[in-house]
Amino acid sequence: MSELSKQRVKGGRSFRALLRQVLHLQESPRRTALAFALGVFIAFSPAYGLHTALVALCTWLFGLNFVALLTGALINNPWTIIPILGATYWTGAFLLGRTDTPTFDWHDLSFSGIYDQVLPYAGPFVLGGFILSILGTLVSYPAAYFFITKYRPGATSNMAEPLPPSDRVG
Repeated sequence: MSELSKQRVKGGRSFRALLRQVLHLQESPRRTALAFALGVFIAFSPAYGLHTALVALCTWLFGLNFVALLTGALINNPWTIIPILGATYWTGAFLLGRTDTPTFDWHDLSFSGIYDQVLPYAGPFVLGGFILSILGTLVSYPAAYFFITKYRPGATSNMAEPLPPSDRVG
């Protein structure tokens, strides 16, 4: 085996060891699934603009896996935001018995004009976001737990053993 091949093999092992440490695979499947489910809660919450900050805060406060939290929160992304916003409003409006359709006057784009137009829809939006956050969490936790225990090698066997420290990074 050439020297370059040996370095590639050793570099691949170092990268895998680093990836394991970053992903916290020594955590139990329950904690990883909990982190993902909390991320889903954040994804459906109506706190738009604060999702990444909430992920960082929950990681710091609860010591949960950042990658799992962020993955759950990224369910709300540029491709899914319109359906999520629609489902959020529709759920809240349905629960409040509202049948009116949101309208928007594009001729008055002043701050007060936008505020006056959006305010009547804030209640259904917040309620719908809270309900969808809870439902998303209740569905995502068992699903994440199932997939983690199914596809993570040795997910239940050696959780008590920490990973050995990497001898070299890079």
